[in-house]
Amino acid sequence: MSVLVFLDQADGHIKKSSLEAANYAAKAAEQLGTTAEAIVLGTVNDELGTVGNYGIKKVLTVADAALNNLDAQVYTNIIAAASENAELIVFSNNTTGKAIAPRLSAKLKAGLVSGAVALPQTGNGFIVKKSVFSGKAFANILVSSAKKIVSLNPNSFTVETGSGTAEVVAFDAKPDTAKISVVSVNKITGEVPLSEADIVVSAGRGMKGPENWGMIEELAHLLGAATACSRPVADIGWRPHHEHVGQTGLAIAPNLYIAIGISGAIQHLAGVNRSKVIVVINKDPEAPFFKAADYGIVGDAFEVVPKIIDAIKKLKAVA
Repeated sequence: MSVLVFLDQADGHIKKSSLEAANYAAKAAEQLGTTAEAIVLGTVNDELGTVGNYGIKKVLTVADAALNNLDAQVYTNIIAAASENAELIVFSNNTTGKAIAPRLSAKLKAGLVSGAVALPQTGNGFIVKKSVFSGKAFANILVSSAKKIVSLNPNSFTVETGSGTAEVVAFDAKPDTAKISVVSVNKITGEVPLSEADIVVSAGRGMKGPENWGMIEELAHLLGAATACSRPVADIGWRPHHEHVGQTGLAIAPNLYIAIGISGAIQHLAGVNRSKVIVVINKDPEAPFFKAADYGIVGDAFEVVPKIIDAIKKLKAVA
């Protein structure tokens, strides 16, 4: 019995969150006294053997261009066939993982823990720690089924890379006829995809208008960060909806989240409270966001942010 991890890809490249899941699967396999394998669907441009650096011993590929677009039912059937000898199946708890893992759980009659934040405890059963109540608490879930499925919250597991090369083999699978037809694809353009960003610079109504977003974008560019916004900003059309983070938007977990001119309503916090470090800039010292912040600056964003930009430019000039 082995551990199988699904590697999600987009535009021919393995997603960062899937590499985290790969290392998680490898560490879990060590605990279980077995090895970790991976499966990737669709055409991939990356050198798949390099996932051996994350502890994966073998990569199963189904290099069919018809699988480049997600069809959760088709993906589920292929992964189910590939997991015949797998005791544990691992996904990233991203949009793709959330679409496939529950279907696979029902098909295999496997216990599912979504939103895992730590390796399973295997000393007395199989117990997985996960976040609950929008990240406000944790729960330890005992899984007793023969097959188990875990989806890992992105950026919740410290990745440890080594050296190694995974064996890449073609997996003999005949994809079902897709029931979903992709008519067109409108891609979001930007320097850094929000869901994959290590640093996010976000702003709210404190910016007073869309014409003032230039300094937010400049700060993000200097930091190599993605830009985001609060829901009111997206609702009134200052910023596109794909930048909206929060309970009703995108949930993110960057290493650094900088919130500028955002009060910090509970709905917004629910989407960003898994960030490793939160920095809040707000002129209102009573803003709720300060209670959740690791660092806070009480001041006018139009005075504070330009000073931060200047300081970063000076540091870059010295470097």
